[in-house]
Amino acid sequence: MRITFLLPCDNLTGGTRVVAVYARELQALGHDVLVVTCAPDAPGWRQRLQTIASRQRSEPPALGHVAQSGVPHQVMRRAGPITASDVPDADVIVATWWETAVWMDRFPASKGRKVHLIQGYEIWLGAHYAARVQAALKLPNLKIAISRDLKSTLEAALGPLDITVIPNAVDLKQFNAPPRRRNAVPVVGFVYATAAIKGADICIAACALARQQLPGLRVIAFGVDQPMAELPLPERAVFTHRPAQHTLRERYSECDAWLFGSRLDSFGLPMLEAMACRTPVIAVPIGAAQDLMAGGGGVLVPKESPSGMASAIVQLCTQPEAQWQQYSDRAYATAQAYSWGDATRRLIDALDGRAGLSA
Repeated sequence: MRITFLLPCDNLTGGTRVVAVYARELQALGHDVLVVTCAPDAPGWRQRLQTIASRQRSEPPALGHVAQSGVPHQVMRRAGPITASDVPDADVIVATWWETAVWMDRFPASKGRKVHLIQGYEIWLGAHYAARVQAALKLPNLKIAISRDLKSTLEAALGPLDITVIPNAVDLKQFNAPPRRRNAVPVVGFVYATAAIKGADICIAACALARQQLPGLRVIAFGVDQPMAELPLPERAVFTHRPAQHTLRERYSECDAWLFGSRLDSFGLPMLEAMACRTPVIAVPIGAAQDLMAGGGGVLVPKESPSGMASAIVQLCTQPEAQWQQYSDRAYATAQAYSWGDATRRLIDALDGRAGLSA
């Protein structure tokens, strides 16, 4: 098949990683794949002011997941929209964000059967966008959601949409670790992000509460955002800004527990990446958390509850070693049970069944 993916930009977000992996896996199976992205966004005014105030040179833009994957990648010279004249004829064209679904809807049939890979209910953009996002989700196309939770959320809000669920997986070559013991001095980690929906403040507060019983608790964090004074990291936390992809397994493997406190997430790839590195996860029931924790590789805690997350940190870090080892083994087994190869085969099956195409 000739398959085109439409992305608003190439960056280091989880949604872009998913597209890059699918493109790579499909190409490896012999499909003709192209990812088309808009021109990179210019730095916002707040970022420019922070650069001036700190008297530092702005960092060079990091290569996004698509560029790093090595798949055929066409970057437009403008911010968008992507039009029919910007993409080749194909068998399938895949929108990966609500706005790209709107652009895609205007394309002629020669650009391919239209597929919307739904990676989020993007009404978090604000009330001004909600009606446009909902209209985009109702457009006629093959709809694929990345988690059962996302499908349920969408159909509760918009009614039946005939959505196929194909869960995300994890790169088991990139994220892997040998069996290990729990650290003598407990270590937890989380993704630092300044957006409130990512819940870094919940993880930070939980670490502070857990330290009341575990004063030696070490904390590590990484993220694409630089820490802000309005959202300070826990004391003595070790933070890595935009870590190289090949180092992520080391960060996850350092931890006795990985924290996931997101307020809004359609999947939560860091949970699965941590589990692939034999790290139990402490998560709120958002995105794929309930499905991933069902195998016993972590602990679910209430939403918006730093105290609940802190209690789980203390539990995992003080229970008998054998019990922690069970969590670690089950986390690893969960990650190993489903690969990107499995997900890609499901994707091809969905395209074959709905679009009448053969691989």
